[in-house]
Amino acid sequence: MTTAVHTEHDATGRNNMQQLIQLRWIAVLGQIGTILVAHFVFSVALPMHYMMAVLAGLVAFNGISMLRLKLVGREVSNGELFLALLVDVGTLTVQLWLSGGATNPFIFLYLLQVVLAAVLLEAWSTWVIVLITAACFVWLEFAGRPLTLPPDYERGPFSLYIQGMLICFVLNAVLLVVFINRITRNRRERDERLADLRQRAAEEEHIVRMGLLASGAAHELGTPLSTLAVILGDWKHMPVFKGDPDLRQEIGEMQTQVQRCKSIVSGILLSAGEARGESSEETTVHAFLNDIVEEWRGSRPVKTFSYHDRFGEDVDIVSDSAIKQSLYNVLDNALEAARERVTLTVRRDGDALVLAVSDDGPGFSDAMLARLGRPYQSTKGRPGSGLGLFLVVNVARTLGGGVRAHNRPQGGAEVVLTLPLAAITLEDEQEGGEP
Repeated sequence: MTTAVHTEHDATGRNNMQQLIQLRWIAVLGQIGTILVAHFVFSVALPMHYMMAVLAGLVAFNGISMLRLKLVGREVSNGELFLALLVDVGTLTVQLWLSGGATNPFIFLYLLQVVLAAVLLEAWSTWVIVLITAACFVWLEFAGRPLTLPPDYERGPFSLYIQGMLICFVLNAVLLVVFINRITRNRRERDERLADLRQRAAEEEHIVRMGLLASGAAHELGTPLSTLAVILGDWKHMPVFKGDPDLRQEIGEMQTQVQRCKSIVSGILLSAGEARGESSEETTVHAFLNDIVEEWRGSRPVKTFSYHDRFGEDVDIVSDSAIKQSLYNVLDNALEAARERVTLTVRRDGDALVLAVSDDGPGFSDAMLARLGRPYQSTKGRPGSGLGLFLVVNVARTLGGGVRAHNRPQGGAEVVLTLPLAAITLEDEQEGGEP
C-alpha cells in the first residue's frame, strides 16, 4: 500500500510538471505577441534583441524539461518544481528589467508565480517564492530601465498603461483559471486512484483474514475427521454391521462423505500454505477445464448443463487451485440462480482465456451490478453470503485479469472471467522453449 501511494504521488508530480511546461509555452507565445505589438503597433522602444534572447533561453529550458520528463522515469520532486518556478521568476524579472522595471504594468504577473507556487509546492518553497518575487519587485523599482511613454493617464481606457494593466489582468485571470482547473482535475484523479487502492488494500486484508480463518478451521477439522474415518472403518468390520446390508451401505456412504470432507480440508490447507509452484501440476487448458466440468457436474444437482469449448489449439498450463475454486464459485452461483439451464463457454481472446458462465435465472439487480465483487453483496439473504464473487474478482485481479457481469437480453445473467494466459502458462513455453 505504501508503494502504491508513492506511485500515485510520483504521477501527480509528473502531471504538475507537464502543466508547467504547457503554461510556459503559452507564456512564450504571449510574450512574443506582446513585444511585437508594443514595438510595431504602439511604437514603444524596446531592446528587441535582448528580450528575444531571453525568450530563446526560456524555450531551450522548456525543451530540456520536456525531454527530461519523457526520458527519465523517476518522480518529479518538489525541488524540481521549485527550480522550474525560479527559472520562470528569473526570466520574468529580466524581461521586466529590460522593459520599464516596476513601471511596466505586466509586473503583476509575479502574482501568477506566487499562486502557482502555493498550488504546486510545499509550504517552505512557497514562502521562498513569495520572498524572491517581493525582492525582485523592490529591485526593479531601483534598477529598472524606464520606458519613454507619454504621461497619458488622463486618457482613461485609451491610456497605454491602463491598457497594459487590463491585458495583464486578463492574462493572469485566464491562465489561473486554466491552470487551477487542470491541477484540480489531476488531484481529483489522484484521489480517485488512491481511494481505489485503499479499497483494494481493505479487500486484500479481508481475504487474508478469511484465509487465516479457513486455514485454522481446516486444521481444527482435520483431527475429528480422521477420528470419524477410523471409527467408521472399525464399524464396517463389526459383525452387527456386516450382517445388515442396509447399515453396511449407509456406513459406506458415510465413509465417502467423510473422505470428501477430508479432501476439501486438504485443498484448503494446500491453497493456504503452499506455493503455487509446489502445489500445481502440469496440464493443458482443455484437460484442466474438462476435469473441472466433470467434477463439478458430478457433485452438483444440475438439471441442464451445457459446456462449449471454443478455446482452439491447446496450451500447456499449470493447474491452479485458485482458478479452479473461482470457476466453482461462479458455476455454483449460476446454479443457485438458474431455473433449469447453466452454460459454460470457453474461448480464447488474443492472449487471454475467457470463461463465460450464464444462466436462465432472474439476472442481477442494478445495485448488484454496480457493486459487483464487493464482499457480502448477495441476493441470497443469508448471513455471510456474497463472498463467492468477491473472491473470484480478487483472484482474477491478482493474476492480472478481470471479471465483468451483465444481464442477457434473452433473460438470465452472464459472468465473464478473463485471465491472461501468461499468468497460467508454463514458464518454458512463454520463453519459447520445449515444454
